[in-house]
Amino acid sequence: MLSTTSTFALTPGILRRVHHIAFNVVDLNASRHFYGQILGLHELTGEEVPSTLKTLVAEGKVANFVTPDGTVIDLFYEPDLAPPDADPQRQFTRANHLAFDIDPALFDRAVAVIQQNQVTIDHGPVTRPTGRGFYFYDPDGFLIEIRCDPI
Repeated sequence: MLSTTSTFALTPGILRRVHHIAFNVVDLNASRHFYGQILGLHELTGEEVPSTLKTLVAEGKVANFVTPDGTVIDLFYEPDLAPPDADPQRQFTRANHLAFDIDPALFDRAVAVIQQNQVTIDHGPVTRPTGRGFYFYDPDGFLIEIRCDPI
């Protein structure tokens, strides 16, 4: 466990940005459809694929998507992955959810797309002082949020 009184620490600004997020997925094709076709993220192909992952992509073990801000989402095919808890409200990982920001004018459209694609919805839309949010699950049961700032 990291001590809260450590004299060794990175100073603010040393970490520049999130480089990538990696998810293990049971059905790579379902996840590719979800992140690429439903959420509209760009799948990296050909020369766009990082050189360190080219072999895994060619073998069908990884798919890579990039968000508009440049964060890469790596999907690692793990067909023997244990299923999430049968109760979708019970977290099965220490990560809580992945949130995508959207223009407030497009929020309702995004909600409609998720509903029309029969994606499993957790809850929402909700309105808070920080904006609006809508929560749903990816094909492996990981919680995703689409959120926007208040109008």
